[in-house]
Amino acid sequence: MTTGSPAIRVLIADDQVMVRQGFTVLLNAEPGIEVVGQAVDGLDAVAQVAEARPDVVLMDIRMPELDGIEATRRITAGTPDVRVLVLTTFDLDEYVYEALRAGASGFLLKDASAAQLAEAVRVVAAGDALLAPGVTRRLIAEFSRLDSAPRAPLKARVGELTERETEVLGLIAQGLSNAEIAQRLVVAEQTVKTHVGRILVKLRLRDRTQAAVFAYETGLVRPSGYSQGSWDPA
Repeated sequence: MTTGSPAIRVLIADDQVMVRQGFTVLLNAEPGIEVVGQAVDGLDAVAQVAEARPDVVLMDIRMPELDGIEATRRITAGTPDVRVLVLTTFDLDEYVYEALRAGASGFLLKDASAAQLAEAVRVVAAGDALLAPGVTRRLIAEFSRLDSAPRAPLKARVGELTERETEVLGLIAQGLSNAEIAQRLVVAEQTVKTHVGRILVKLRLRDRTQAAVFAYETGLVRPSGYSQGSWDPA
């Protein structure tokens, strides 16, 4: 962040007090990040977001009163400028797809380091999406398991994209960064950023995470490299 920029305001929603306090200490120690609240459950998170208007919410999934998925849905519907970064563990991967559909901008594993946590907050606050590599693989496995037919209304919207934009969307869905896409297509990174921006506008999507979900739901990208739900890096 540049000097003089306002701090990124973060709300932490988790029913475990040690998690909330630990993340608060870690993030408050980072320059340009300020924890403005701690929520004990989903309902508390929704209420605090309405009052404090943080930039980013760190959202646990399993919480009493209201789970993190429904809380994410309500927050992104009521305050679309607030980004939700879901905190997950491997045993919660079954909820990844649901949370993305609910509007989450990214996922981070709970065992991430302090540096990874801070970087994730900055990435999401900047309007980008973030998926931890392990979560990305399981997300694609979930699409493979569901194997649902593309929804016609969504598929029709793909026709609004140019051939290059369609190609970029497919690479986004594979988890490639702008720099990696630029290298793959042999173009400038700024050119890729322009394509990504146009894709989001044309498809009326909020961020790269929604773009990835869209690409799979429309059948533009088909999961590959899987055998009975297992990840095969080849």
